Amino acid sequence: MTTVEETRTLRDVLVQTPNRLVRAAGVTWLAAVILISAGNTHAQVAGSSTVGITTEELKVVMRGWSAKKQILGKAVYNEEKQKIGTVDDLIITPDKSVSYAIIGVGGFLGMGKHDVAIPVNRFKVDKDRITLPGAAKDALKAMPKFEYANK
Repeated sequence: MTTVEETRTLRDVLVQTPNRLVRAAGVTWLAAVILISAGNTHAQVAGSSTVGITTEELKVVMRGWSAKKQILGKAVYNEEKQKIGTVDDLIITPDKSVSYAIIGVGGFLGMGKHDVAIPVNRFKVDKDRITLPGAAKDALKAMPKFEYANK
């Protein structure tokens, strides 16, 4: 049995992921610029804007989750602790919120895998284990297959 504090929804974890990913990219870019132009210092010009992030924003980014390291490729289990799939992708809507996780079900070495879209608010994260309560592998395989739109 877990406490409310130990159990978070995947949506709670991911709700700021797009901003964190953008900020993390900004941090990497900013570090490169600093290293390249260490000898060049320029005064700020009135009306100019900062491209990177502030020191305070960097502290927030450092405390955040990495989708690549902590979510993508991770197993998804049901409440009986049976592996039912793997998180293959996260769908970010135009309003910059993470709305769906693409779960790969079945298959072997990518062959015969069935991708399905599951709303992120249906997942639970408990002690670094991603759980989809009430799910069974066969039920997920019976769902409509997710396919990316051609652009």
